[in-house]
Amino acid sequence: MEIAKINYLFMKKYLLVLLVSFTSLIPVEGQNIDIDMLNVINVDRNRSLDPAFKFVTNSVTPLTILVPAAALANAFIKKDSASKAKALIVCSSEIIAGIISTSLKYTVQRARPYATYSFIQKETAGGSYSFPSGHTSSAFALATSVSIAFPKWYVVAPSFLWASAVGYSRMDLGVHYPSDVLAGAIIGSGSAFLSYKLNRWINRRSRESRNR
Repeated sequence: MEIAKINYLFMKKYLLVLLVSFTSLIPVEGQNIDIDMLNVINVDRNRSLDPAFKFVTNSVTPLTILVPAAALANAFIKKDSASKAKALIVCSSEIIAGIISTSLKYTVQRARPYATYSFIQKETAGGSYSFPSGHTSSAFALATSVSIAFPKWYVVAPSFLWASAVGYSRMDLGVHYPSDVLAGAIIGSGSAFLSYKLNRWINRRSRESRNR
C-alpha cells in the first residue's frame, strides 16, 4: 500500500511539473517560434526522403511491442533477478510514458499543426491532440530504458539515433510542432529514469524487509 502511494505521488508530481513547464511554451511567442521552425522542416523538406521518414515513424509501434516482449521472454528463460529487473524497467517505462503523454494530450488539447496552418503538409497519420508527441515519448522511453538495462555503446548509440529520427520524422511529416517533440523526448527519457529509480527503491525495500 505504501509503495503504491509513493508511486502515485511520484507520478502526480512529475505530471504537474511537466504540465507547468511545457504549457509555458505554447503562448504566442513560443507558438511563433514553433511554426517558424516547423515551416522550415516540413514545407522546405526534401520530399524524396518522405518514404524513409514514414518507415521510421511507423517503426515505433512494432518496436515498442517487440522489444519489451523480447525482454520479458529473456527474463522468463533465464529466470534470474537481473533479467527480470531489466524487463521490468523496459516495460514499465513504456507504460509510464504512455500514461503521462496521454494525460497531457487531453489536458493541454493542442491542435495539430496542419489543422491550424493550411500550409503545413500532413504526410502521415496524426490522431488525437498534438502536445506532446506520443511517438517521440514512446521512442525515447524505449531508447533510454534499453540503454539503462544494456549500457553498451552498440545499444545506446543506435537506440538514441533511432529515437531522434522518430522525433524528426514527426515534424518532417507535418503532424507535430518542435515543442511537441521536445516534450515527448523529455517525457520518454524521464519516464525511463523514473522507472529505474522506482524499481531500485522497491528492490531495496524488499531486501530490507527480508533481512528483518
